[in-house]
Amino acid sequence: MQSKTGNWMLAIGAVVVVIGLSVMPAGLGQNSPDKNLVGVGAAIFAMGVLFAAMGVYFKSKALQSSGPKTAENATNNRPVRGGCDRCQADAPVIQCKVHQQHLCGVCLAEHYDFRSCVYAPSTRRAAAVKSMAARAR
Repeated sequence: MQSKTGNWMLAIGAVVVVIGLSVMPAGLGQNSPDKNLVGVGAAIFAMGVLFAAMGVYFKSKALQSSGPKTAENATNNRPVRGGCDRCQADAPVIQCKVHQQHLCGVCLAEHYDFRSCVYAPSTRRAAAVKSMAARAR
């Protein structure tokens, strides 16, 4: 539904931009009866560009909401051997020395506490995790 809204917003924006561009030259001539038409045309043009930008925004939001999830939609939903100690779905990037846990980026965001935890780069290598996962299948 949002993608259709984006398409309509883009179409309306394009039509309004063309109307604004056709009104502006009417105020540019030397014998033009009203010099304010340039400003009116520029305002109409800007409104059309705003509608088109909103259409692009709605389309991008529709694509983001329908896109695949990274950690939730794993192909087999099996834990990765040597992976994160909490979710077992991703390769660990850091180790909490206080809790002795290897954490991926998503779990680190949930676990992070600068007052009590001490972090160090994880000693588990991502290449080793991938090769172990390939052998397990």
